[in-house]
Amino acid sequence: MLTIHASDLQQWIVQLLWPLTRVLGCLAVVPLFSHPSIPKRIKLAIGFVITLAIVPAIQVPAIEVMSWQGMLSLLAQFLIGISMGFVMRLLFTAVEMAGFMMGMSMGLGFASFYDPQAQGQSIAIGQFLTMLALLVFLSLDGHLIVVAVMLQSFETMPITLEHWQLNSQAIAMLGGHIFSQGLLLALPVIASLLITNMALGVLTKAAPQFNIFGIGFPITISVGFLMTLLSLPSLVSPISRWLIDAQQLMLQVLH
Repeated sequence: MLTIHASDLQQWIVQLLWPLTRVLGCLAVVPLFSHPSIPKRIKLAIGFVITLAIVPAIQVPAIEVMSWQGMLSLLAQFLIGISMGFVMRLLFTAVEMAGFMMGMSMGLGFASFYDPQAQGQSIAIGQFLTMLALLVFLSLDGHLIVVAVMLQSFETMPITLEHWQLNSQAIAMLGGHIFSQGLLLALPVIASLLITNMALGVLTKAAPQFNIFGIGFPITISVGFLMTLLSLPSLVSPISRWLIDAQQLMLQVLH
């Protein structure tokens, strides 16, 4: 007859609970897995399967689940997972910012709608670039990289009773990374629209009888779409480079 003691049951719970908390915290923020269209049961099942694959390769200390140390350790694992997923989420935030600047320069600021991923209003161009970045993310096996980084995090940040602190310098650098990379993505479109607006200004000065509002918006929108089309092939290289950087920063955001 199979008998299960309370100590064995607690050991099984400890072996699974702490890694599962970190994995679920990361999946709650990281792109693709955190999309609202994915049911919560599916997210929980994905996190459970990933945890079962990770548990044999890591060491979990024997911590009392219902003790203060156990509660603090559980909270720490959840914060570590959220911090790691937040770093990868910033990659798509830079793309969204590039789309916002491009849309505002083209005069498409009114073409906005609710974005379930960002949980707020988003410009159509920004949503298009976000979907493109998500496709590049999948083509480069970004979802597998996230799982690999989660496994590596248990080696660099093992489950212990030690206290982890946020790396404020790395987080500040990530904030500047959003603005710089988003501006670099939108720079071809913004520069071309700047030249177009300067040409329209000269045309208005030379021929005041032209209706600048009647011909200006179609020209700027057409130039913006044309430059966006021409710059699409060059978006793969920076996004793939950011994915590699995000993989390293996911392990540096805590120390």
